[in-house]
Amino acid sequence: MRQRGQERRAERDAASVVKQCKKNKEEERIMAQKNAVQEEPMQEGAWEAAEEKHTAVAKCRACGADMIYDAESGELLCEHCGSRVAISAKTSEEQAFERLMQEGGGWEDSHVFRCENCGAQEILDKLEIAKQCPFCGATNIVETEELPKMRPNAIVPFRVGQKQAGAQVKTWVRKRLFAPQKFRKSAKPEKMKGVYMPAFSFDSATTSYYSGVLGKYYYVTKRVNGRTVQERRIRYYNVSGSYERFFDDVLIQASGTISQQSLNKLQPFQTNDSREYTKEYLSGYTATQNTKDGLACWEEAKTTIDSRIRSEILSKYNCDTVSYLNVSTQYLNITYKYILLPVYVGHCKWRQKLYNFFVNGLSGKVTGKAPVSPVKVAVTVVVGIGVLIGLYFLWRTFGG
Repeated sequence: MRQRGQERRAERDAASVVKQCKKNKEEERIMAQKNAVQEEPMQEGAWEAAEEKHTAVAKCRACGADMIYDAESGELLCEHCGSRVAISAKTSEEQAFERLMQEGGGWEDSHVFRCENCGAQEILDKLEIAKQCPFCGATNIVETEELPKMRPNAIVPFRVGQKQAGAQVKTWVRKRLFAPQKFRKSAKPEKMKGVYMPAFSFDSATTSYYSGVLGKYYYVTKRVNGRTVQERRIRYYNVSGSYERFFDDVLIQASGTISQQSLNKLQPFQTNDSREYTKEYLSGYTATQNTKDGLACWEEAKTTIDSRIRSEILSKYNCDTVSYLNVSTQYLNITYKYILLPVYVGHCKWRQKLYNFFVNGLSGKVTGKAPVSPVKVAVTVVVGIGVLIGLYFLWRTFGG
C-alpha cells in the first residue's frame, strides 16, 4: 500500500512538472511576440495600421497596457507604467474644394452612439461603449445603425489638461456677476470630458464689385414755436468700386451639439498649426458626429465672408446711414480642411437644472450658460433707472 501511494505521488509530481513546462513555453512564446513588436521601428502611420488590425487604442510597448494622449506633453502616456511615446504627425494641408464634391472615406473601425435625452452623437472605437453623455450627463445612450461620415483630414490636439480646464471653469463661474451667489461659490464642473468637435475651415481669395447710396447726417438751425432747435437732415451720395480680400481659415462648426456662436466665443484654435489627423490624438478622448456636410458649411462660410466684406467696404466711407449697398463677390482658389477641434464639455447643476459649458482645449478659454438671479437683475434695473433719472434732473438744472 505504501509503495502504491508513493507511485501515485510520483505520477502527480511528473504531471505537475509537465504542466509547468507547458506554461513556461507559452509565456516564452508571448514574451517573444511582445519583444518582436517592441523591436519594430516607430514609423509614421504604424500605430494606425496596427489599430486597424487589432485595436484602436495604442498599446504600451513596455507593459502592454492601453496608452492615452496626454494633453500637457503632447505625447502618448501609459498611466500604468509611465512610459511615453512621441506622436509623429505633420502639419495638415489644405484640400482642394473639388474634394467636397466627392465626400467619402469614413471613419474605419468606429460606431456611433446617440443620447436619447439631448440627441448628441458620439463617435467611438468599436471596442468602446458610451456610458454617459458628456453634454447632459444622461446614461440612456444607445448605439445607432448610422455609420460615421466623412473622415477628417486635420486635428488640433488638446494642450490643456483636464485639471487646468476645471480650474478655468471655476474662475469663469465666479465672474458671472448676475448668477446666484451660492452658485458662484459652490458650482463645480461635473464629469467634464474632452471631446473633439468637427468643423470646416475655408480659405478663399475674393474680388467684390459694389455700388450703393450712403448718407451723412447734417443739422440745420430752425425756430419752432419761439424756440431754437436743431433739425437733422441727410445728405446722400453715390459710391462704387472694387474690393479684394483673402480670407484665411473661416471656421464653421459641423455639429449640432455646439452652436456657431459658442464656437466663435471659444476661438481662436490656431487652425493654421493643425496636424494631420491620426487616431493617436483621440486615445482617451471622443469625437462628435458631424450633422452638416462640407457644402452646407461652405454656404455658411460665404454668408460670414459676405458680411465681413460689406462691413469693410462701409468702413472706407464716412457715412451715418445706408440707403442701399449691392455687393457681388467672386470666390477664387477655395480650399478647406475638415478639422477636429479640442473642446472640454461639461455641466454644472443648479436646482435640478444643467448648465452646459465649453472649454477651448488649446487655450483654456471658457464659454457657456449660468443661472441668473432675478433679485440681482431687479436691483440692477432699479439702480439703472435711478441713475438715468438723476442724469435727467442734472441736465434740466444745469444743461437747459
